[in-house]
Amino acid sequence: MDCIFCKIAAHEVSSDIVAEDEAAMVFKDIHPKAETHWLIVPKKHIHSVLSVESDDWPLVTSLIKKAAETARDQNINGYKLVFNVGREGGQMVDHIHLHLLAGKKIELP
Repeated sequence: MDCIFCKIAAHEVSSDIVAEDEAAMVFKDIHPKAETHWLIVPKKHIHSVLSVESDDWPLVTSLIKKAAETARDQNINGYKLVFNVGREGGQMVDHIHLHLLAGKKIELP
């Protein structure tokens, strides 16, 4: 598979990792839209919110928990969480991911 997020999750491509567990990674976006702009990505490849199977919803919802835990661990108290869905919704990488944006300047991705 030629998915950049799968390669990052497998540590085949380097990234500025903020947090990681067995199911997901949090890493800095290479094109930040805010002072803090992280991507929360499941290690399992799921194309988009549109393609989530019923068995994968717990994994997808765990991304929100991972974002909240990581923000708390990094002393970030206010932030936005955004899923972009499909090209028309701004999704540029075909691997589901959650954006966490914080800081003074926040542009929605």
